[in-house]
Amino acid sequence: MGPRLARAVVLVAGAVILVVETLTTRLVAPYVGLTLESTSAAIGVALAGIAAGAAGGGRLADRHEPRRVVTVALVVGGLLVLAVRPLVTLFGPVLGAGPAATVLLVGVSTLGPVVALGVVAPAVVKARLADVATAGEVVGGLSAAGTLGSLAGVFLTGFLLVAYLPLGVILALAAAACLLLALVLATVAGTRRVPVVAAVVGLAAGLTVVLGVAQGPCQENTTYYCASVVADPTAGPDRPRARVLLLDDLRHSAVDLDDPTYLEFAYTQRFAAAIDTAFPAGRALDAVHLGGGGFTLPRWLAATRPGSDSTVLELDPGVVALGRAELGVGAIPGLTVRTGDARTSLAEVPDASADLVVGDAFGSRSVPWHLATAEMVREVDRVLRPGGLYVLNVIDNDPLAFLHAEVATVASVLPDTGLVAAPAQLAAGGGGNLVVVATKDGAMRWDALDAAVGDTRDTPDALDPDATADLVRGAPVLTDDDAPVDQLLTPYTAAR
Repeated sequence: MGPRLARAVVLVAGAVILVVETLTTRLVAPYVGLTLESTSAAIGVALAGIAAGAAGGGRLADRHEPRRVVTVALVVGGLLVLAVRPLVTLFGPVLGAGPAATVLLVGVSTLGPVVALGVVAPAVVKARLADVATAGEVVGGLSAAGTLGSLAGVFLTGFLLVAYLPLGVILALAAAACLLLALVLATVAGTRRVPVVAAVVGLAAGLTVVLGVAQGPCQENTTYYCASVVADPTAGPDRPRARVLLLDDLRHSAVDLDDPTYLEFAYTQRFAAAIDTAFPAGRALDAVHLGGGGFTLPRWLAATRPGSDSTVLELDPGVVALGRAELGVGAIPGLTVRTGDARTSLAEVPDASADLVVGDAFGSRSVPWHLATAEMVREVDRVLRPGGLYVLNVIDNDPLAFLHAEVATVASVLPDTGLVAAPAQLAAGGGGNLVVVATKDGAMRWDALDAAVGDTRDTPDALDPDATADLVRGAPVLTDDDAPVDQLLTPYTAAR
């Protein structure tokens, strides 16, 4: 095996491994969510596969002709890359969610191709070694090529391929690169292997068709989400144009295309109650929304408070495009959309320019950690005018460790911080969507807010700052240096 071909083979194998690893979190997100656990599972399974492949590849290359080992590894790896998405689609609904299910789903779908491609590097080293005197140069050069391939796989996938190509096409291209190299090696090594590899390439073409059919539950694979807009089955026959935005495995937003004042989700109704309590009816507001989703609140503000201006900071341009195509986002009056990270985008918003900041940005079930810290709340405080209002949607479940920490964090910057939640949500076994409410200058009328959202006076749904402080006493304040959001959401770390 010549040096150029050897470096090319190792580079491609390293690149394909990282392409698969980078795409794994997106592939499994519709079934297990996009969390730190899913990211950790993707990295851990990839490293385990690389280690197993390297160990096995070294042994195989000692016992068999190294070029044959490399050729077979590329063929098997390419075929298994084609099988990644069908396997996720097959096992995702069966395994469900949770840390163990996440690791299992990632392992079932991606461990095979990573192990196969991990065989390549040690076998190529064996094929290239002529004597011990040049071992350092050979091993070092091939290691560098593999690392460069890994870098190319990460950067090309994350910065370019996902933005322009469907996930299935990216996987098909990665598999094709492996199979093409296998065919080249078979041709170089001897004509007897060419028909076999050519037959395998034909089989791969058939699997590519399967890959195209197994598209999963997504209407649109955006940069960050498996996204779909579907008819809302819970809206009833009186709302034939009610729609729900699905992001990964969650019902993210609900709108009625014929009624912009319609708020289906309880947390959006609580948002509206807090806004109407804090500001006179009909008053136009300048609002900043952290997260766009289905643009439910900007639509409601424009309808109930004509003249309002809403600036939406949405990370995913694909979600915005889907909203414009399916949810009439482009027709919302007074709407400005800025695509990009909510925190960096908020830093560009002028001081004291907003009456209202709405926090509704999620990575699957959790507020992205850097949007949950005291430093982020200080940015919100900077943007708010005197008398301004900050409302924040938090999803948590018993024992509500993250909720307590996030309320304590907001209150550390905005002392007039309360909580809107049904009593059952705060009881044992409770949880769900809970709304944090904070004002810039203590302007909230908490009794009025409770009357707007509560069922009875004996069981308040709106806790004022004193009651809220008692509820979260002792909870940690999250900072940029220490914000274990995903871990607080997971019961086995709730003791912290």
